[in-house]
Amino acid sequence: MFSRLLAALGLATLATLALTAHADQASIAVAANFNAPMKALQPLFEKATGHALVLSSGATGKFYAQIKNGAPFDVLLAADDETPKRLQREGDALRTQTYAIGKLALWSADPKTIDGSDAVLKANQFKHVAVANPKLAPYGAAAMQVLAKLGLSEAVRDKQVTGENIGQTHQFVVSGNAEIGFLALSQIMQNGKLTSGSAWLIPSSYYTPIRQDAALLKHGAGNPAAQALLDFLRTPAAQKLIRGYGYDQ
Repeated sequence: MFSRLLAALGLATLATLALTAHADQASIAVAANFNAPMKALQPLFEKATGHALVLSSGATGKFYAQIKNGAPFDVLLAADDETPKRLQREGDALRTQTYAIGKLALWSADPKTIDGSDAVLKANQFKHVAVANPKLAPYGAAAMQVLAKLGLSEAVRDKQVTGENIGQTHQFVVSGNAEIGFLALSQIMQNGKLTSGSAWLIPSSYYTPIRQDAALLKHGAGNPAAQALLDFLRTPAAQKLIRGYGYDQ
């Protein structure tokens, strides 16, 4: 009996060691707009694969500079498709794939400020509007396209407060430093519903489609966890969760 118990414990130990041996960890650079979905995806991925992820959130433009300077990221989940393709052309990425198509929204923390249209922008009675840095954040560039289309670029120029990334832009509105702000829909939507405040879901025809690509970076070339994440993002479970945050695919 005792020998059988020892044998069983030995097999369990071997199984644990085997699982540990095959588990890897990947460092993921996540565009700020995808931070919340990625945090929700992380435990699902880790449970399904046994691999672990270390997430860093920020502006795509800054991540590009860091990667060029040798930052040891394995995967970049960018807020655009051009940055991953550029990294691939320059030899810093092995391949790319689209994981989401982002949507832009105008949002206020006050549930009465925005009536579901562009009326609040055209009335121009607000003191500040938050916009992500268009040089670093694709959602900021999209916001500038919307203002240009509405003929409001000059009218609201002095009212703009600029966030380093879309995460900081969101905080400007949450904190009241700006009454309204151009945000990623994913920041204010979960399970297909607005989480709080009021919003205008901006027609996609008002701005260039925000196609978001993932890049397997050179540093992650031999990392099974990095490859597994790219595969996981294509699974029905991952895609369903991503759609729940307001993305198209």
